[in-house]
Order: sequence, then structure tokens, then C-alpha cells
Amino acid sequence: MAFGPASQLGVELFDQTSPVELLPGRSEEEVQTVIRAVYRQVLGNAYVMESERAVVPESQFKRGELSVREFVRAVGKSALYSSRFFETCPRYRFIELNFKHFLGRTPNGLEEMRMHSTILDTQGFEAEIDSYVDSDEYQSNYGENFVPYYRGYKTEPARTMVQFTHMFAMLRGASSSDFKGSLAGKAPVLNKRVIQNIPVPIVPPSGGAVGDGWSFREPGFRTQTAVGARGSEDGKVFRVEVTAYKSPGKVNRVSKYRLSNKVYLVPLSRLSEEYQRIHREGGQIASITPV
Repeated sequence: MAFGPASQLGVELFDQTSPVELLPGRSEEEVQTVIRAVYRQVLGNAYVMESERAVVPESQFKRGELSVREFVRAVGKSALYSSRFFETCPRYRFIELNFKHFLGRTPNGLEEMRMHSTILDTQGFEAEIDSYVDSDEYQSNYGENFVPYYRGYKTEPARTMVQFTHMFAMLRGASSSDFKGSLAGKAPVLNKRVIQNIPVPIVPPSGGAVGDGWSFREPGFRTQTAVGARGSEDGKVFRVEVTAYKSPGKVNRVSKYRLSNKVYLVPLSRLSEEYQRIHREGGQIASITPV
């Protein structure tokens, strides 16, 4: 069962859909269903034109010469996957997407990121894809005949709550795509969150209301604003993530903020004051966390 109301978190379809398996004696229609599921999973729900399909591996798969796992490998090593995610994305965005596409989860921490970065440096793109598909984790969860599926949003033994929240940042609803439409674009979604092993606020996907903070995307460090010099008497400081800054709505009136998202570091003694100011200026608070 998914954590919380699945429909609000954007994982309702994943939670209610059974994994896709290639069964013995499959029909042609069932084979096509598996092929579509592999493209959808490995390519991050991106649309695939007819001219972009992996024609040779598809033919081999239809003839029974490739298992589902080997077909997943072929699509992962294809020029299409490389051009969309390897050649055009920063290294750590590519790696976090590989975890999502092939293992259905996010990286466990800095060491996993470093390991895969080393594979890229020393062995290259194809070896990086093999490292997921040939792993014991892949085999124990998907075997030869299951299409990989998202599982990082479910509680599992040895999975921390930090990893759990990271998956919601990567899995933004069944209609989202890792190729287009992400608020993060080509930039890493997790990045320092994985490196520092800190959680991500769980907010509704893009179908949610702006007031719920779904559109918050963390700006660069230089855009963080400190409110108060040293915090309150007890030293407590809070990180307030704000989104939805926009024009007040009248002609020729422009918001004083260049970015719709901002981060404030606020001492406890001024938290209520800042809360009121943010709402007066049209902002919506996405999260408040202690620093």
C-alpha cells in the first residue's frame, strides 16, 4: 500500500497497477503490452516516435530470442536513451534517472552515486547501464520476465525515510515525463539531498493546487535570504521554502521577485512575522524545516 492517500501523492496509478510480466505461451498482443511497458519505464514515460524505436531488439524479443531483462538492457543502451539522458543531462541527473528507470528507486546515498560516477569514468556509458541490469537487486526484484516498476515510494526493510521522501521528488505523478515537463528540467532533482542524506518535503504532484506548494523548485544557494543575523535566543533557525510569487494581477504591475521560488532562513522569533509577510506578498509556503 502506498504511503498516505495515493491519489494526493501522485502514485495512485502505480499503486493500483500490477507489474507487467511476460508469461509462457504469450499472445502477440501481450508481447506488445510488454514492449510498451518497457519503453514507458526505461524512457521515463517519454513519447517514442516510430522512427526512434529499437527495431532490431524488438524483433528479437518478439521471436523469443531476448528475455524482458535483455530487452530492457537493449533499450537502455540504445542511441535514443543515450541522446535523451546521457548526452544532454549533467552526470548526477543521469545517474539518479538510471536508478529510477532500472531499479525503480532513488540512490541510497553518496557512496552509490560515487560508485556509478566511477563506472562512467572508467568503463563508460554501456557499463553503467549493465551495472543496474546485472545487479543482484535487479534480479531479485524483477528477474528475467518482469518489466521494472517503481517501488521506492513503498516502505521496505532497510529503507530509510530519507530515501522514501526522495522517491516522491522523482516520481511526480503518472502523467509526468523525465524527458519533458519536469520542473527541474535537465538539472538533478536530488543532488545535495543525496550527498547530505537529508529528506525532501513531500508535496502533491503538478495536478495539485499551487497553494499546496507543488511548484516549489529549490533555487540556487545564492538566492537564499537570511532574515535576522543569528537566529533567536535559543538559536533555532528555520528554512522556509516559498513558491508562487507572481504579478499581483493588474496591468503593468510586476512582482518585485525575479524568481517564483525563494528560500528564507528565519529565526524562530520572527517566524510568525515572516509567515504573514509572505502571504501578503502573494507567496505560498511549500515547507518549513529546522536548520
